[in-house]
Amino acid sequence: MSENIISCDLFDYIEVACLYGYEVKLKLKDDQVLTGKAINVTTSGDRREFLIIDNGQKQQVDLAQLAYMHVLTPDAKFHDVSFVDMPVNGQVRAH
Repeated sequence: MSENIISCDLFDYIEVACLYGYEVKLKLKDDQVLTGKAINVTTSGDRREFLIIDNGQKQQVDLAQLAYMHVLTPDAKFHDVSFVDMPVNGQVRAH
């Protein structure tokens, strides 16, 4: 069984991106870059969590592999979230 790798605070940013259908650019820990519209989060049978993006086809992105999310949608509620930087004083690094 796999444990949730990202904090609840960071997970909230992913949920907001899906709620508003933000266009996002994702950088994965292996330096792969993906772009698409955030649609939903799903959990697999082995309890791994995936962000589903639409970039012409629906693609699942393992949340444990996320390094960085940049929101491309103008006037979004936030723009950048790092999933690898440690929080400072318990605060999530997003802006």
